[in-house]
Amino acid sequence: MARLAVLASGNGSNFQAIVEALRAAAAAGGRRHGCVLLVHDRRAAYAAERARALGVPARYLPYAGRSREEAEAELAAALDEAGAELVALAGFMRLLSPAFVAARRGRVVNVHPAVLPAWPGAGSIRRAYEAGAAEFGATVHFVDEGMDTGPILIQEAFRPAPGSSLAEIERATHEIEHRIYPRAVLGLLDAIEAEGRA
Repeated sequence: MARLAVLASGNGSNFQAIVEALRAAAAAGGRRHGCVLLVHDRRAAYAAERARALGVPARYLPYAGRSREEAEAELAAALDEAGAELVALAGFMRLLSPAFVAARRGRVVNVHPAVLPAWPGAGSIRRAYEAGAAEFGATVHFVDEGMDTGPILIQEAFRPAPGSSLAEIERATHEIEHRIYPRAVLGLLDAIEAEGRA
């Protein structure tokens, strides 16, 4: 079994989609990986409620009033204590430091609601919509030192029907995220487990 930790700042719908996919794979008699920790940097993050409902240990890790290095030292300790072998960002609204990324290169992934390299950064769906973009979608990628610049694992795009509202496009984008992110995470956990057996 390979162990996953998830970092979130808000709603946590991708976190829940991943945990449910892990459990469905195990119930089907296949891969038995586990989500061992949710870390949230906002006390009111709904992701923490989802973690409680799912029975996943959750930890609040505030950044306010201290340096990123201090916060990341606590984060690294929490991940090590949980034995996390892969870290998935699920709406985690912090840019990880180069030192943190370097220590876990190839073991930190993110999902972004756009077809990268187009529309990196926050508010990507709204920005693309307001600019009249013809294509939307989602990307799962490894995290590197930049903003949504890491190597791409999987992408899926769609062209909304003419006249689609922002809410409709957001809903379709999140449906793609909830489908491709768990698939990518499961594949990475499989690879980590196989690596451990080699």
